[in-house]
Amino acid sequence: MTARLLIQLAALFGGLGVAIGAFGAHALHDMLVRAGRLETFETAVRYQFYHALAMLAIGVLWAARPELRALGTTGWLWAGGILVFSGSLYGICFTGITKLGAVAPIGGLLFLAGWLSLALAVRGLKLV
Repeated sequence: MTARLLIQLAALFGGLGVAIGAFGAHALHDMLVRAGRLETFETAVRYQFYHALAMLAIGVLWAARPELRALGTTGWLWAGGILVFSGSLYGICFTGITKLGAVAPIGGLLFLAGWLSLALAVRGLKLV
């Protein structure tokens, strides 16, 4: 991964978050409410956005500080977390296959591992 790719992935996940969120809020709102899955859907979108913004921030940091190559690991972990965590929740919402919920904790672990990876990547960073 490179800083540029990280920023591009952040933009992709952010844009998809807007599109999926808007689609769910407008076109699918009644279906999600009837199925009792609106909260699940909102959780998926929210975590996607949190991590897309975080990916953008570390991409900018990495572009400014190219020696922080370990930020690439953080980016991959968060991208995987978005795909697995949010993806499994979207899958539940759109298909009704609740067994996909068993996969969501793996995505959550990827998110957590990404935050740990970030802490390790910047542990020696001097900011001023």
